[in-house]
Amino acid sequence: MRLSRRTRWQLQLQKTIFIVLLLTAVGLLGWLSNQHAVTFDWTSNKRNTLSDNSIELLRTLEHPVQVSVYVQDDETVRAAVEEILQRYQRKKADFNYRLINPDIDFESAQRDGVERYGQIVIRYQNNKENVASLSEQNISSALLRLSRPGTRKLVFIKGHGEKSITDSGNTSFSKLAGELERKGLTLDSHNLLLGEIPQDTSAAVITSPQRTYLDGEVELIKQYLDNGGNLLWMMDPGQMQGLEPLAESLGIRFMEGTLIDNNINLRRTLRIQHAAMIPVLDYNAHALTENIEYNTLFPFSRGVEQIADQFQSTVIARSLPKSWSESGPLEDEIAFASADGDVEGPIAIVMALEKALAAAADGEQPSQRIVVVGDSDFMANNYLGTGANLALAMNVFNWLAGDDALIAIEPRRTPDIQLQLDDGEVMLIGAGFFLVLPAGLILTGIVIWLRRRRR
Repeated sequence: MRLSRRTRWQLQLQKTIFIVLLLTAVGLLGWLSNQHAVTFDWTSNKRNTLSDNSIELLRTLEHPVQVSVYVQDDETVRAAVEEILQRYQRKKADFNYRLINPDIDFESAQRDGVERYGQIVIRYQNNKENVASLSEQNISSALLRLSRPGTRKLVFIKGHGEKSITDSGNTSFSKLAGELERKGLTLDSHNLLLGEIPQDTSAAVITSPQRTYLDGEVELIKQYLDNGGNLLWMMDPGQMQGLEPLAESLGIRFMEGTLIDNNINLRRTLRIQHAAMIPVLDYNAHALTENIEYNTLFPFSRGVEQIADQFQSTVIARSLPKSWSESGPLEDEIAFASADGDVEGPIAIVMALEKALAAAADGEQPSQRIVVVGDSDFMANNYLGTGANLALAMNVFNWLAGDDALIAIEPRRTPDIQLQLDDGEVMLIGAGFFLVLPAGLILTGIVIWLRRRRR
C-alpha cells in the first residue's frame, strides 16, 4: 500500500508529537519526584519510618535543628546516614544536616569535641549535644533533651556499702552510670553525713546498703521526700539496715526471705542455673513498661508489698505463679513450706508509687514518683545486659527524672531479617535442590528426547 505525501507527513507529525509528549511527561515525573518524595515502608515493624512519638516531637520544635555527622568519605556509609536523617527532614523542613570528614575539617571536629568517626553533634537554639551513634532513639532523645534544657541530676546515696557507680566490678553500677550519662543525665554520689540531699536532685537512689543508717540520715531522706523528692530504693534480701521508718513512711514493706522460682522448664529454656534467679515475662501497663517486650531477670531478690495508701501504687513486675518467698537458707533441697513462713507467689518485685503535688506557678501539675525494687543486682554490671534489664533500668530513671517521653522512643527491633529453619525443614530444602530438582531436569530431558525420536 502506497502512502500519499500528505499521509506520510501526518504520520511523521504524530511521531514527533508523541516523542515530545513522552519527553515532557518523563521530565515532569522527574521534577515531581525531586520535589515530592514518596516512600513506602513494608518492614514488619516499620523500622524504616519515624515513630509517631518522634513525629510529634518534631512538630513541637519551633526553631531550626542543625545536625553535624562526622564520617569519612565512604559513599555507602554516607548514603546510610543520609537515609536516616532524611526521615527527619521530610517531617521538618528546617531540619538541616551536614556530613563532615573529620580528617579534612579537623577544626570543626576539635570544636565539637569529636573523638571518633560516626559521632553526631545536634544543635537546637543555643544548646548542643554529642550523640555516640546514629539511631532514631538517640536522635529523638537528644532533641527532646535540647528542647527542654536543664540539668537532670541523679544522686546515689553512699557511705553504707551501697553499689558503686565508678568501680568496674561485676556487682557495681559503672555500666549503668555510663548509659545514664550518655542519655544526658548527671550523676553524683552523696554522703548524708555531709548534709541534706541537694535541692537540685531529680531523683535520689538507694542501692541495697550493707551497713546501718543513722537515725539522722534516715530523717534527711524523709525530709527530702516530704519536700516532694523522687526516689529509687533497691533492697536485696537481708537486713533493712535501719531503714524501716522510711519504708513505713512510704506505706510499703520489703518481705523477708528470698524469692524462688520453680518453673523448671522455663529455667531450662532461659538457661537459668539457680532457682533464686527470678525471670519476669509479663508486666502491668505503666510508663515504665511501655517498650518492654521481653523478659527481665532478677537475681536473688525479695518481695515488695504495699501496706498503706499514702501513694497510688502499680506493681510493675512480679514473679511467676510457681514461685514463693523462701524464709530459710538457700542450701540443699529447696521446697515450699508454708509452716516455716514461706509465702506463695506471684510476688511483686518492682513497684511504682506516685502522688500528686501542689500545682506549680506555671499551671503544671507535678507528681512525686518513687520506685521500690526488691533487688539491686539486676542493674549491676554482670546482669545489666541480660534480657530487658537495661531497658527497664533506663525507663525507671527516665520516669523518675520526669523524662516520660524518652521512654516511648524505643529502638526498632528487626524480627523479619532472619529465617529460622529446623533440621527437618533444612533436610527438605536440601532434598529439593539435590534430588528433586536434578531428577526433574533429567526427566524433562528424557521426555524431550523421546518426542524428537518419534518425529
